[in-house]
Amino acid sequence: MRLDSSPARQLPVHEPSPSPKIRPESNKGSSLPRKVQNKLKLFSIRLGLDMTFLFLVIVLVIIGLIMMFSASYPAALEYTGSSYTYLMRQCIFAVIGITIMIFVSYFDYHHFHKLAFPLLVLSMILLVVVLFMPGKNGVHRWIPLGMFDIQASEICKFCIILFLAHWGSTHFRKMDTFKYGVLPAIIIFIPTAFLLFKEPHYSGIVIIAILVAVMLFVSGVKLRYFLIAGVIVVAAVLGLAVTGNLTYAMERLDGWGQALTYTTKELWDTTYQTRNSLYAIGSGGVWGQGLGQSRQKYLYIPEAQNDFVFAVVCEELGFIGAMIILCIFALLVWRGITVSMRAKDKFGSLLGIGLSAQIGIQAILNIMVITDWLPNTGISLPFFSYGGSSLIMLLAQMGIVLSISRTSNLEKA
Repeated sequence: MRLDSSPARQLPVHEPSPSPKIRPESNKGSSLPRKVQNKLKLFSIRLGLDMTFLFLVIVLVIIGLIMMFSASYPAALEYTGSSYTYLMRQCIFAVIGITIMIFVSYFDYHHFHKLAFPLLVLSMILLVVVLFMPGKNGVHRWIPLGMFDIQASEICKFCIILFLAHWGSTHFRKMDTFKYGVLPAIIIFIPTAFLLFKEPHYSGIVIIAILVAVMLFVSGVKLRYFLIAGVIVVAAVLGLAVTGNLTYAMERLDGWGQALTYTTKELWDTTYQTRNSLYAIGSGGVWGQGLGQSRQKYLYIPEAQNDFVFAVVCEELGFIGAMIILCIFALLVWRGITVSMRAKDKFGSLLGIGLSAQIGIQAILNIMVITDWLPNTGISLPFFSYGGSSLIMLLAQMGIVLSISRTSNLEKA
């Protein structure tokens, strides 16, 4: 179709010419440009904020606060003198985390490209610092900061996901080679695993190993490298076990799968927490005992507000309630991955997939621990388990996924 090169036809007198000086009525009385005003609309669908993902996050935070309080008030009353101690602290953490999440959702995630390596180095430094901090129950995992403690491994998870997303998007066409696809991951993972081993924090090593595998897989690394890595990991674990360097881990393995079939007094003591978790799950039945009606939370399950909070959920809300919560987790992970896969750049896709996958991985592992499918290790349930650094980091990461959703080719509803 040829463009007409004749002089422009003059508009009739009765057709007023549009004037650039006339502002729309909606801007009347405001000195701000339209773009600035639109950006100030926090929940504007036109800005691309994925309301479905945000809604699912808020729902999980609210349910998590309710269930954490229900699971924690007997222990809080026993150890602090107030039933509301853990709830008040967790609410403060939630408010801080949601504020950070909303702020980060407006932050252009592309800037994290420049921050990937410095943040990775910072996380390694924190893993070193934590080894010199006072231990709790024989482990060194926290850096005390007054009101709450920072768990260095939580920051490390994010930094590794970020760096691998940065690396995978930068060298996406070369990720099927050993030099670009596998070697950088090995260089990062080995010192991280060593530092977590010294804490010791074996569940952290497992989670980070799975996250690294997920990031490499979605970046295009060939499957044969995963098979080789699996053989090496098995050989390394057997070697450490034979040489006696997995004492802490072997203690955790004692009684695994025998919580209900103990044969000695030692096994009875070892499986105490897991056994009472199974009692709680079993007594919940289909419909549960009712919110607040758990019996096992009355100091039968040690630290019920932490790793075993979902056992109380099962006892009070039953199989139906537990399945509804698990479905919400599944929807959150699905929505996060869907949003990320439709981002306009590889970095956004890889970063969003990694952050969304972390939620699903931790939830699955936590459920497997409380049901005795995995050894009793310190794996928290996202948004439910008590802990300031974990909740704040998770919500900040969800803010990044929301930032990615602003550029996603997906209907935001």
